[in-house]
Amino acid sequence: MKPALIIGSTVADVTIRLPRLPHTGQDINISSQSMTLGGCAFNVSEMLRRFGLPYHLFSPVGSGIYGDFVRSRLREKEIPLLIPCPEEENGCCYCFVESTGERTFAALHGAEYRFKPQWFDLLDPKELGPVYVCGLELEEDTGEVILDYLEANPPKALYFAPGPRIGEIGQEKLERMWNLSPVVHLNGQEAKVCAEMMARVDGDRTDAPAGEYTVQAAQIICRRTGNHVIVTLGADGALVCYRSGCWRHIPSRPARQADTNGAGDSHAGTVIACGMRGMSLEDSVRTANLVAAAAVEHPGAGLPDEVFDQLKLKFK
Repeated sequence: MKPALIIGSTVADVTIRLPRLPHTGQDINISSQSMTLGGCAFNVSEMLRRFGLPYHLFSPVGSGIYGDFVRSRLREKEIPLLIPCPEEENGCCYCFVESTGERTFAALHGAEYRFKPQWFDLLDPKELGPVYVCGLELEEDTGEVILDYLEANPPKALYFAPGPRIGEIGQEKLERMWNLSPVVHLNGQEAKVCAEMMARVDGDRTDAPAGEYTVQAAQIICRRTGNHVIVTLGADGALVCYRSGCWRHIPSRPARQADTNGAGDSHAGTVIACGMRGMSLEDSVRTANLVAAAAVEHPGAGLPDEVFDQLKLKFK
């Protein structure tokens, strides 16, 4: 089996737990703070590791205190650093988790988000399986470097998670990504924004009633990319829109929400893992729903290994 290529960031996640976000000028006490490995690419790659599947984490790790932290933790996990260390410092991500489990991010972008063309010369695209890309990396000026590589070496299976800042990526770069026909993985709010951006370009209609909007948004994205679309719906599971435009709602199980940080990444990583094992898209998303439900019940991004093992997931 050819290893998956996970392109994106590995960052130091500084998690701050507090009852609620403060108002401007307010002084509040926090419940706790911690620093762990995070970043969309790392979180996705962790699911492939837990499923015992081969992958390459293609993630720059720069200098500075946050770069040193990331590098040391990756070495502890015996995850190889494929990219030479840039001179630029790594940034970090501050994650504010409220008592409801909702999270708010404030990020300082550094070397972990900025790619150089020569790094991709280290890859042999013929020896790679599916490819994952996150929108945060495309947002940077160097996002075009990632797109250049993908256009020169179109993967057989490309997964793209545009993320909450899809509106900041830039229309030209998004159009290049859509032309690569990725499987798009995003949540309901991101699907709405994505469909509205596409509608402005393509003249597609987005005036469905509120209850039907997610389906219509997924269909708009599907028509533009020519590939499947997966929309996560939190406690309601996920919606899958197939290339044909047909769709199916796949429910999840009830979950006690403790921390939603990394749940979407865990979902995306599970979908990729199940696809590598030959599972259907519907069964892949059903499995990903179970993993994401477990992820939101535990503090931190993703799942501890022991909790994942308790799920006793089996590939069909």
